[in-house]
Amino acid sequence: MKKNLHIVLLASMALCSAAFVQAADSLRYGIEAEYPPFESKDASGQLQGFDIDLGNAICKTAKLQCSWVENAFDGLIPALNAKKFDAINSAMNATEQRRKSIDFTRVIYRVPTVLIARKSSGLTATAASLKGKNVGVLQGSVQETYAQQHWAPEGVTVTSYKDQNLVYADMVAGRLDATLVMAPAGQKGLLATAQGKDFQFAGMVRDDKILGSGIAYGLRKGDVKLRQRLDAAIARLQANGTVKTLGRKYFGPIDLSVK
Repeated sequence: MKKNLHIVLLASMALCSAAFVQAADSLRYGIEAEYPPFESKDASGQLQGFDIDLGNAICKTAKLQCSWVENAFDGLIPALNAKKFDAINSAMNATEQRRKSIDFTRVIYRVPTVLIARKSSGLTATAASLKGKNVGVLQGSVQETYAQQHWAPEGVTVTSYKDQNLVYADMVAGRLDATLVMAPAGQKGLLATAQGKDFQFAGMVRDDKILGSGIAYGLRKGDVKLRQRLDAAIARLQANGTVKTLGRKYFGPIDLSVK
């Protein structure tokens, strides 16, 4: 009887050990899938975009089994800290403010933040030009923070949306004068569409403190082993040209290099 019990205990320990190894070799990405060409869904509901391809490449390089958990962008950090997933992979800029709540991997790529407005508007990406105008931004984004800090005090109305696509719709309908957005998202989501023919890039803004040093994966504080594993994979994909190749596929000539 004791011998049988011993065998059962050993078997249970082996199963627990296997489960632990499997968990250690898995990675759950948190993502907000409404931001093409970074991340979105195709007609069949499958995830697609630059961050999806890059995330899969990083998992392959790091020998991790990856899965994806969808979440609203402005709730990604709380959900990460609540352990609903292990890493934020959703075009999130590594900023000083966000570093107070979470850690980040090394910066993977960097994209410019731009204003988009009607070609006939004459608007530029300055508070003086936008005074009295209504600018749409993605809720929880660094673009929202930038507009609220730099433009709202100067008489610019800043309207936040949970979905960037709703911003574009209101611009086309004339309810918004402009939007502040990452250049590739604006190119893919509006300018490259039939509805975007009357719009254009109207200037670029930069503030490393607010907009960050570039895009990185958000991690829970103290998750050192995962950060080191992801950093090694990211460095390898930067060195072998994978990040640059995927950038050309999705963003064309827009420079993604970290400077």
